[in-house]
Amino acid sequence: MNNYKNNYLPFLLLFIQPIFMASNLVVARGAADFVPPISLAFWRWLVCFLILLPFTFKYLFYNYKVYKNEVGKIFILGALACGICGAFPFIAGKTTTIINMGIIYSSSPIFIILITTIFFREKINLVRILGILTCICGVIAIIIKGNVNLLFQLKFTSGDLWMLGASLGWALYTIYLFYWKSAMPILERFTLIAMFGAISLFPFFILEEIYVLKTSYDLTFLFWVLFAAISPSIIAFMLFNYVNKELGASITGSVLYLYTVYGAIYGTLFFNEYLESFHYLGTILVFIGIFLIKKKIQ
Repeated sequence: MNNYKNNYLPFLLLFIQPIFMASNLVVARGAADFVPPISLAFWRWLVCFLILLPFTFKYLFYNYKVYKNEVGKIFILGALACGICGAFPFIAGKTTTIINMGIIYSSSPIFIILITTIFFREKINLVRILGILTCICGVIAIIIKGNVNLLFQLKFTSGDLWMLGASLGWALYTIYLFYWKSAMPILERFTLIAMFGAISLFPFFILEEIYVLKTSYDLTFLFWVLFAAISPSIIAFMLFNYVNKELGASITGSVLYLYTVYGAIYGTLFFNEYLESFHYLGTILVFIGIFLIKKKIQ
């Protein structure tokens, strides 16, 4: 793993990246009544690809021999990040609650730790385990609004299975993004990830259009697709890919804990929700947990 002890930029971005990543919650809530879920995911990544292509076309056109052996891996990364993690949360939001989605998606770093420790022999120590548990406590404090009784009142639906799939998909994407080394620059590689993500979603988009619900192509659709393509896609994924390259899968996976914290802030800013004492408690615990997770293994 890279030596990042004296490199604080990736660690700083570890806290900044979820600001853009969590804006996906704004998309999920704001666009739910206007754009079908798979359609939103498909057009989000297609537009993302089209925005990036002018900046990366020259490299992709002249350097195919450099990355041709990576195409299969890049397709898998696109299917995981853009296909599974792009569509599953939007589908889940139709049948489950924000509380359940937050709890289940927060399990992704746990999957990352388990998979990298068992299959990739990544080291873990007691301090990092304590950091993970502290993050989980912070997330749960926010989700249950400081009321322990809410933990015993949760009801689960089919949407929870979709979120579990998204959580596992993000864990696998994070791990393979780090361990599948690439000769490509980050921006060019991400352009192909977005392209293959849209390709992986296309057949399901067609099925949704035919059998479930047709998309209305109006200004509202255009606004949500552009917002989704820029903030939680291009900006969030570029920062995530950079931090993942510098810090590794286990540490970078901890940004999902901040996802819940920043989601609470977005709820306050855009959906007339209010910050209460449990929000502050949860936020403090999450930041302490991430500091512990960052601690270098001796």
